[in-house]
Amino acid sequence: MKFLDAPLPPPLVAALRACRPHLMAAAVFSAFINILLLAPTIYMMQVYDRVVPTEGRLTLLYLTLVVAFALATQTALESVRSRLLTLAGLRLDRLLAGGILQRLMSAMTPGSSAQGMREFDIVRQALSGPVAVAAFDIPWTPIYVLVAFMIHPALGAMTIVGGAVLVVLAVFNERATRTRAREAFLAQAQAYASQEAAAANGEVVRALGMRGALRERQLADRRAGLDLSAKAQFTGGGYSAATKFTRMFLQSAALGLGAWLAVDKQISAGAIIAASVLMSRALQPIEQLVGSWGVVGQARGALNNLIKLFPNRGMEISGTQLPAPTGMLALEQVAVRAPGEGPVLLRGVSFRLTPGEILGVIGPSGAGKTTLARVAAGAISPDAGTVRLDGANLADWDGDRLGRYIGYVPQDSGLLAGSIKDNVSRFATWAGGDPAIVDAEVVIAAQAAGVHELILRLPKGYDTMLGAGGRGLSAGQAQRVALARALYGDPPLLILDEPNSALDADGEAALNSAILAAKARNAAILIVAHRTGILNVADRLLVLREGQLEMLGPRTDVIAKMAETAKNQAKGAGAKPASTTTALQAAKP
Repeated sequence: MKFLDAPLPPPLVAALRACRPHLMAAAVFSAFINILLLAPTIYMMQVYDRVVPTEGRLTLLYLTLVVAFALATQTALESVRSRLLTLAGLRLDRLLAGGILQRLMSAMTPGSSAQGMREFDIVRQALSGPVAVAAFDIPWTPIYVLVAFMIHPALGAMTIVGGAVLVVLAVFNERATRTRAREAFLAQAQAYASQEAAAANGEVVRALGMRGALRERQLADRRAGLDLSAKAQFTGGGYSAATKFTRMFLQSAALGLGAWLAVDKQISAGAIIAASVLMSRALQPIEQLVGSWGVVGQARGALNNLIKLFPNRGMEISGTQLPAPTGMLALEQVAVRAPGEGPVLLRGVSFRLTPGEILGVIGPSGAGKTTLARVAAGAISPDAGTVRLDGANLADWDGDRLGRYIGYVPQDSGLLAGSIKDNVSRFATWAGGDPAIVDAEVVIAAQAAGVHELILRLPKGYDTMLGAGGRGLSAGQAQRVALARALYGDPPLLILDEPNSALDADGEAALNSAILAAKARNAAILIVAHRTGILNVADRLLVLREGQLEMLGPRTDVIAKMAETAKNQAKGAGAKPASTTTALQAAKP
């Protein structure tokens, strides 16, 4: 049976190896626990065989004290084992939680789940919960089989047969529920993601009257996931019931066999009860594992999804730190495809952007402009081709260090929950930045973006707390704060995706001033825009159409070519194509 779809990536293997001392200690304690659990069996045999026939009260007292000590020790060892497994889970969290969050935020791992932390918690809890305890107890089942053989070979043989029957039931259970459990896990994960997305966009949902419709849709998604889960549980429940029946029947059968052997004078009367207890204890871990198979299935599905977060096994970033770039950006035959084998968004795009230059990107809707900006900023990685900064592939850079040299304004501002100071500084104080230096640089960036006075007028100034997506600010204010964040630290490369879409006249004037100031300090600037004002400062224009580069050159030359093309098409067709008209109007000074 193949438990995982792919081998464990090195980060997960390293984390498990780091937990090996805890797991090995838990295994050792499991051995002692299972040995000590033989104490009640031996106690019963001695009581029936020695105390009752001889009426040895003092013997009974000593035996009771010994078994009490054994059980107290076994209880203490179980407590220590539980603590060890909990500590192993905590160590896994310390070693992997940061890397998983980093991968989730990198947006560079196609096919991975957006609920990585929830899935990691499922795996962590499975490794430190009852399932792990049962897995540690199963290897010590032969101890009980050996003791059963010592009492009588027939009892040992019955124990082996009973264990084999439960293993067969476990295999059938796994085969019957594996596909359904995986489908249920994926369906429930999709339902949770849909619910979270609807909650995050609650204002839009309420404003457009979609609450009832989305509620029904989410209930349908939830029902689909629960139906699949119920089918898996129905199947697994049948096997669990069969397993329980088998264990209980075998326990009674062992009692009956012990009585038969006792009547035949082959074993003592005390061995009758001992045989039943041994059978129960030998089969209990297997029954627990079969009963917890739903948890095992969830953990397997979660672990398979976590593996997808670490696709580049053996391809770690070099430890060599590259020098600070000047802003020379180059795209070489870059191609990007939408997730899930979707359409090609960019195909074979190549151009260069030099320090001190402003490049405007225009084109009709759906031409791939935003995708181009995301690739140039390193927000996503291309499916083919290379993006270079000062000659170095962006993939060769450490992501956080690269981000210091890039100022990026996405279409939706991309502000996060936290204070305005945190957002502008890119949460630098949380990364260990000197608070005094961070404060000074935040104010400098806000002044460069022309938003300093606006921030001061807010109730708590730079300490004003924002919700996710910049909730608490207007769209224009959020866009201006996002510009200040892009200018923080004077990065040599600026990527601005429609940075004026929500700005008023004052905001657009401040944006133009900020762009010209960045150009004056020799920053390379790429601007995606539809509105005309911001493109007046561009040195060159790049025209995209259907993901391909259609024109690239000095702004006046490109405008002239587009005007001529539009004029010729109008003569031939009697009307100007809408896409060309839109791009031309956007570029016209």
